[in-house]
Amino acid sequence: MMTDNDNFLMPKPESGFGNDRSNWKNYFHRRLRKNGDSSGRSSPSIHAKRRIVLLGATGSIGESTLQVIRAHSDRLELIGVAAGRQGDKLDAIAREFGVKETSLFCRDGLQGLERLACLPEADIVLVATTGTIALRPVLSAIAAGKDIALANKETLVVGGHLVMSAARASGSRVYPIDSEHNAIFQCLEGNPKRSSIKRLLLTASGGPFRETSLEALKNVTVEDALRHPNWSMGPKITVDSATMANKGLEMIEARWLFDVRPDQIDVVIHPQSIVHSMVEFCDDSIIAQLAPPSMTFAIQHILLYPERARGINETLDFTKVLSLEFRPPDEKKFPCLRLARESLDAGGFFPAAFSAANEVAVDEFLHRGLPFLAIPKVISHVLERTSFELPNNADDLIEAEAAVHTQAEIFLRQMKTLTA
Repeated sequence: MMTDNDNFLMPKPESGFGNDRSNWKNYFHRRLRKNGDSSGRSSPSIHAKRRIVLLGATGSIGESTLQVIRAHSDRLELIGVAAGRQGDKLDAIAREFGVKETSLFCRDGLQGLERLACLPEADIVLVATTGTIALRPVLSAIAAGKDIALANKETLVVGGHLVMSAARASGSRVYPIDSEHNAIFQCLEGNPKRSSIKRLLLTASGGPFRETSLEALKNVTVEDALRHPNWSMGPKITVDSATMANKGLEMIEARWLFDVRPDQIDVVIHPQSIVHSMVEFCDDSIIAQLAPPSMTFAIQHILLYPERARGINETLDFTKVLSLEFRPPDEKKFPCLRLARESLDAGGFFPAAFSAANEVAVDEFLHRGLPFLAIPKVISHVLERTSFELPNNADDLIEAEAAVHTQAEIFLRQMKTLTA
């Protein structure tokens, strides 16, 4: 499968090209150049295993990734690993997997991440960090010709134009680890033409407050917001699920990953979290991807792609009654979703500003300094003062995002002064 921007999937020669083989030919020779073979002949790798660098090993995605590597140690090899602050845990991972190359962000900074991301022997870099901290390492890895398995949302939300442009230039592929985008990735296999896509349907559980009234949301606590009914995730992304900002960020990501228009991306509430996303095609047929709510399915799919192997979690049991429910989201109750959509429609720097303002607001909520319903107020305040201009390099982009953080923090102090 190949999209119009062929930097993201590895197509099969027979899939979707008709009698015109030029796209496949260009892709094939680009991959040979990347592997150091300019003769036009493919040469077998001397390494039987896919070699992985994992950035963000101690979070929920990192832990799920380690489960997959353990289960498929005959096919996968961890050669580099990074963590934020948990040095003891990082050391334990390195010992278990025999990893020589490690980095601790609180000690080594961005240089440590970039060094690992560019390891010459790496085949793929799985990015499971949070925030825009991953942007520079991702760009460095792409410049070095590495493929990227991306679980970090902010990298594309803030720097999608830089990442996808760099991937096109280098021939690197950007693979989605998020369950929703991975589901779309799987649904699009065998359907390579962008013109055949009518809509991408991102499913959302609705979070812990799916059935909670707007009035009751005034009194929810941090503990309430962190009780996700289906998924085990870190605190920030769990709160984002509770506000549905998470699904808004995923809409922005989907625009870059699949090169579709904003009006081709919709969200549907699906409480069971079994259908991970769907694609509606121009003939009005819909293809969906189903799996239990575990990140190991998407991670394994990408790390072994294009091959498949036994799963490591229990699968769906269709000998038992299985109910699947779908409904539209309530953007009045969850205004973060509406604000994300408006940011996506506006384009430019607005998606980055949405992400940065949300990050500040959620952090304040988690520290019990902001009511739950005030999170979208902070985002809205920032967006009203955001300009369209989008920086065209990583340094300026990160600086502009930092300015949004400052603006949001000033507004938070003003809010506290008014309520004191």
